[in-house]
Amino acid sequence: MTDELVITDVIHFLPTPFRLPDARRLIAGEGDGRDCFWGVWLGHGDSLIGTVGTHLHGADEIEIGYWFASSAWGRGFGVEAVSALIQALNAAYPARRIIAECRPQNAASWRLLEKIGIQADGHDGIRPGRRRLVLERRC
Repeated sequence: MTDELVITDVIHFLPTPFRLPDARRLIAGEGDGRDCFWGVWLGHGDSLIGTVGTHLHGADEIEIGYWFASSAWGRGFGVEAVSALIQALNAAYPARRIIAECRPQNAASWRLLEKIGIQADGHDGIRPGRRRLVLERRC
């Protein structure tokens, strides 16, 4: 899917390069069921342009994460995919808090999160250099 160091260098579990077989293994899952990943495909074709994922934390939080190939940046695919994921999570797990972690210098990702209602809560994330953001639920 990508050999872009701007992606693989900041996501600790991705190999460099990250190829389609790697993506298929990630999406199929190999863990304890607390981490799930979905591919983001362009149309009905064979172009995997990104991945969105969820990570269960305890009994009350779900962390979301995502990455997209640079060729897909700025085209609205991230907002569309992450918004769909949020909608599905809200329907399936209405009592769980939805969180994200983001590096403040990743301005595009920070804007995406804020656009869909996820706001910084003033705390550091678990991963070094990241800030924690929480979904602001609307009634």
